[in-house]
Amino acid sequence: MTFVNIILIIVGVALVIWGADRLTDGAASLARGMNVSEIVIGLTIVAAGTSAPELFVSMVSALKGTSDLAVGNVVGSNIFNAMLIVGCSAIVAPMVINKSTVKKDIPFALCASLLLFLLCFDDMSSPHLWGNEISRTDGLILLAVFIIFMFVTFNETERNGGFDEVIGNNDPEEEKAEPLPTRSKWKNVMWIVVGLACLIIGSNLFVDAASYIAYRFGVRQSVVGLTIVAGGTSLPELATSVVAARKGQSELAIGNAIGSNVFNILLILGLTAVIHPMRIMGINIIDLSMMIISMGLLWIFAYTKYTVSRREGFLLVVGFAAYMGWLFYLL
Repeated sequence: MTFVNIILIIVGVALVIWGADRLTDGAASLARGMNVSEIVIGLTIVAAGTSAPELFVSMVSALKGTSDLAVGNVVGSNIFNAMLIVGCSAIVAPMVINKSTVKKDIPFALCASLLLFLLCFDDMSSPHLWGNEISRTDGLILLAVFIIFMFVTFNETERNGGFDEVIGNNDPEEEKAEPLPTRSKWKNVMWIVVGLACLIIGSNLFVDAASYIAYRFGVRQSVVGLTIVAGGTSLPELATSVVAARKGQSELAIGNAIGSNVFNILLILGLTAVIHPMRIMGINIIDLSMMIISMGLLWIFAYTKYTVSRREGFLLVVGFAAYMGWLFYLL
């Protein structure tokens, strides 16, 4: 039975990742066909698409009463993004970071982490999180901050002359490139529906199988969320960032990790909490502190010469491995 559930976890992850890819491609192509600007596609559809695995897994987990999987998924994914993804990308190729990312985007992601830390403490007089809740009010606060983030990002993009300018696409040859081809409207709608169905089915398979294994071996759901679930849902970001770094597109690689962290906390946990408040049972202050420390380290490394070097990337990976080792040591 355990072997079957391991297979179901693998199938669930595959469906979630493939479904997110199909949903994003279909929605982006549909938007292009309807003459929606590339800036809107990049900042909304594509950004939301890369966070779709975390969104569906967290929401399904909360609705099924396994809220520690939901919270652990987001906290673990953010640690995964800031340390392992950025670390591996920097090892592949040192990452040059622009000043806007260092002065605005990374600090905003760090502030989002601090906000989540504060919202997890209903009783500020106690250092323990057990039994505290991320309520609907907390969810609305997170969503409100997310709207502010998107508003600021859109305004900055408009001032800088569009989406291509923001991501550093200044290659004149690239500007002359032909527009990306679009499929027929019905094909795009079909892929959106198929992708959505895969996300729902894959998320259910994943959560049920992971919950069974946690129960079977006495592993806390929070640990499963921080490790297996977080790693599985962050695979698209890992692949995207490493490939981007290898191609010399370091800004895209770092932007993918930072943007995902902001979406995970503000949009995913915010929306999930509004739909179904999440009681914290296994996530502890060390896990939340590690999320903040990972963003702080990334900020420090990026601030020095506006570059994350190979050595700094190696330190991030080692730090991530040490945290994972600590989690499994506690089992």
